[in-house]
Amino acid sequence: MAEVSREQLITEAFVTVADTLIDDYDVIDLLHTLVDVCTSVLDVDAGGLLLADESGDLQLVASTSERADFVEIMQLAAGVGPCLDCFSGGMPVSVADIDRDGEQWPAFQSAALFQGFHAVYATPLRLRGKVLGAMNLFRSTPGELNAPDAAVAQALADVATIGILQERSIRETGIVTEQLQRALESRILIEQAKGVLSAMGRMSVDEAFEALRTYARRNNLPLRVVAEGVASRTLDVLEPNAFAPRHKSE
Repeated sequence: MAEVSREQLITEAFVTVADTLIDDYDVIDLLHTLVDVCTSVLDVDAGGLLLADESGDLQLVASTSERADFVEIMQLAAGVGPCLDCFSGGMPVSVADIDRDGEQWPAFQSAALFQGFHAVYATPLRLRGKVLGAMNLFRSTPGELNAPDAAVAQALADVATIGILQERSIRETGIVTEQLQRALESRILIEQAKGVLSAMGRMSVDEAFEALRTYARRNNLPLRVVAEGVASRTLDVLEPNAFAPRHKSE
């Protein structure tokens, strides 16, 4: 089998992100897709994404693993970290060696090293001066993210930002705020559903999330709808012939 070129992988990454921008797209799925494709095609091992809520406070809305979850949550609890600096400044923040250069964020430094991460690159989700959040990309070994990968990460983040602020949402600021708030609420539902599946299926929380996404995509349903069904125990996504609830477009 012919080896897939880097250019092909990057092209497929943009297509994957763009494919989530359907008429009734799911913001939370878009953001999970963003961090997933970044870890797939770039020289990074994990990712997490923070979005500002209606009060301007950052909240964790997507990540590729529980390890990344832990680091992001510790960073938010401390109120300081590279992703927060990236968000406040609207510019990328690169830490090539967290052990050596992360002393200014002691809680983040300790959490990242504990989870096996030794470098991080944070890039903003921004459009025309408006910063919605920031994405953290973690590496298991020290070293700068190379310039081509950094450019691709920013471009993918820009596509996702445009998706969030697409024309139907930027007509009124209130709609944007509502959409971001809905993404944060979806995150809570997904965490509840992951807990239910983990207990029912004797699987890890990462495997539980993959089961949710697989079911949602197979049945063409928003991730939020599937998570709500699992959390309320009205839907069993582990059953091969599980009934897919009908989704009504809003």
